[in-house]
Amino acid sequence: MLRSQQVRAIAPEMDPLRVGMGWKVEELSRPQIMIESTFGDSHPGSAHLLRLADEAAAGVYQAGGRAARYFATDICDGMAQGHDGINYSLASRDAIANLIEIHEKATPFDAGVFISSCDKAVPAHLMAIGRLNIPSIVMTGGVMAAGPNLLTLEQIGMYSAMYERGEISFEQLETYKHQACPSCGACSFMGTASTMQIMAEALGLMLPGSALMPATCEDLPAAARRAGEQAMALARSGLCARDIVTQKSFENAIMVHAAVSGSTNALLHLPAIAHEFGVELSGDTFDRLHRGAHYLLDIRPTGKWPAEFFYYAGGVPAIMREIRSMLHLEVMTVTGKSLGENLEELEHNGYYERCNQLLKPTGLKRTDIIREFDHPLGSDGAIAVLKGNLAPEGAVVKHTAAPKAMHQAILRARPFDSEEEAIDAILKKRIQPGDAVFIRYEGPRGSGMPEMFYTTEAISSDPELAASIALLTDGRFSGASKGPAIGHISPEAAQGGPIALVEEGDLVKIDIPNRSLSLIGVAGEEKSPEEMEKILEVRRAHWRPKASKVERGVLASFTRSAVSPMRGGYMEQEPSL
Repeated sequence: MLRSQQVRAIAPEMDPLRVGMGWKVEELSRPQIMIESTFGDSHPGSAHLLRLADEAAAGVYQAGGRAARYFATDICDGMAQGHDGINYSLASRDAIANLIEIHEKATPFDAGVFISSCDKAVPAHLMAIGRLNIPSIVMTGGVMAAGPNLLTLEQIGMYSAMYERGEISFEQLETYKHQACPSCGACSFMGTASTMQIMAEALGLMLPGSALMPATCEDLPAAARRAGEQAMALARSGLCARDIVTQKSFENAIMVHAAVSGSTNALLHLPAIAHEFGVELSGDTFDRLHRGAHYLLDIRPTGKWPAEFFYYAGGVPAIMREIRSMLHLEVMTVTGKSLGENLEELEHNGYYERCNQLLKPTGLKRTDIIREFDHPLGSDGAIAVLKGNLAPEGAVVKHTAAPKAMHQAILRARPFDSEEEAIDAILKKRIQPGDAVFIRYEGPRGSGMPEMFYTTEAISSDPELAASIALLTDGRFSGASKGPAIGHISPEAAQGGPIALVEEGDLVKIDIPNRSLSLIGVAGEEKSPEEMEKILEVRRAHWRPKASKVERGVLASFTRSAVSPMRGGYMEQEPSL
């Protein structure tokens, strides 16, 4: 007996309550599918999702089931920038996952369709899927079009910093702002939203080729309808999420992440998702798999083209086809077939020919966007995990976005206890070439782990600083960020990590090729490792934790219970005292 029917048998109120909201009596005995989406007027990535939820529901109905729509609207990191709202961003991921758990546990369903687009929503849905372990399929809301002259939103931070420095007029800035988001969908660059849509498909939880479609194309609602139909097939087969997603699935996702030069925030989200699936995923796994991985995708912010071109070039299947020798092709997917079988089927069903037709109006070739495996943009992945006396648990750098001068460098420490202090120093020219700007107490337990987007844009838009300084933080970065940025430093300052002990003028050694991040000197004078350890011991003895920035509400709960950035920044079920 299906789970929904088991509940009907023991809860006599279930039938009349559903009839009261419009269900027909004959629909009560059908398989019942939850359609969970982040629809809401919160941002372009979610404002169009109601249509997709309705299409998925129609697909369920056509396949003989009955759908129920549930909503847990997400927030937008872009709208949360520049004020304390960004502190709530990571906490919202866990809050959405928790609400979905409540939805499904309070009214059990036979399967679920999960529809979202953006930074915290897609990870939240994936976390909830792993936690619930019901038959599940993901449908993402695609990507927005680029504006005039291929303008995309991640460039606005650069233009804003240029305006602050008097390099462009207010009118120019306003024009850019009003043209950067011409449609619904995720922002059109390989930021966290685009990255996590791709990760959902790479994990095997989406129909092949359905991640990162242009949000305005008719393929998108058609794919949502097929997702509803497939949810019914999953319900009938009993194929649950943990039957699909395994350790090998996560390794596949990491290889795809390397090939697309995905956001560093994947190192925050994938471990949290893996935790819900009962899989241990560490930063060392990312580093191991990225070493020698071929980086193929020429999409912004590290590449040339807007993300809408990704779908035209063949999307995730085209990436997987190029790196198939590096993948576990035997893993199961939501189609009920293996990854290898899916890729073989796409070769023969006209998928790539259709993509070629969509690509023609751009005047580009597929290989202009997705390089061939033997002709990559880079051959050492995109991400490196650094360790040392400054980051014993690790730190993350997107080395494909960092200037070569910062891959091996010794810099002077300039520590700040908030992003506001740091960005003020940068814009007022108090930061000089050779400085290492530290922003600390911005990790999960410090302030909720906001992203340092404006700071990275202020640096990357200043050619002199972009080539000569580094930014280091226990916070995180926007997926749009580029430049010399090292984040997720763990343990974080709020937990007494070494980043809390850094003082003005300390010498910091960055060595990306050798995956090292260490303090090597004091007041401009180098010290031996043994001397540095003694110095840090003395500083640690005098360190005192800072008072929490929040005392009540969801952010207070999050900052009391979140694990370290390198473990995924999720809330522990039983907070440590």
